[in-house]
Amino acid sequence: MTYYTLNAPCTATLEIKKSQFLGFGFAIDSREQLMFHVEQLRNQYPDARHVCYGYIIGDPHNTTSAGFDDDGEPSGTAGKPILNVLQHKAIGHCAVIVVRYFGGIKLGAGGLTRAYSATAQAVVDNMNLHEFVPFTFVTINTDFANESFVRHVVENLNGKISEVQYAKDVILSVTIAEKSVAQLTEKIGFYGKTQHDNEQYYR
Repeated sequence: MTYYTLNAPCTATLEIKKSQFLGFGFAIDSREQLMFHVEQLRNQYPDARHVCYGYIIGDPHNTTSAGFDDDGEPSGTAGKPILNVLQHKAIGHCAVIVVRYFGGIKLGAGGLTRAYSATAQAVVDNMNLHEFVPFTFVTINTDFANESFVRHVVENLNGKISEVQYAKDVILSVTIAEKSVAQLTEKIGFYGKTQHDNEQYYR
């Protein structure tokens, strides 16, 4: 399924009942990158009361690497609302970190949940997003007479031919968007035989 990530770090700041909520968005590919940003912000804002976050590595619709940290706030009132915003907006490979300066007025569990959610939403609103497209590998066997036709079909579907082998037949190694594989197979028809590698990568 389609999902998005951000092109560059971004920020947003909210003040709610004298508490300052400083929100930061980062593109990440690993938990190590997440913790690097968390530690940087802890060092940058050493007197902040809390540094909470939510993150998703991979596809937000189907990921085994997502999580959050409330960093001392009541359970489920900080990191979880941040993560919920990322999931709802279908943003992957992303972390939103919120630094909170306590303003002296307690917000209560509901108030905290709304505050962290609103800060995460403000960060997302400032994101410059791009679509993550899953690509896959396809091998096409054709004959010499139909090679140019097959190449034309691949190019029209924005596929890229990475290698061509000439033997008894012509064997083309192609990278193409996962969503275009069925269309590729249909358009080539009996002019060639396609073999789909189920491995995916993103670009």
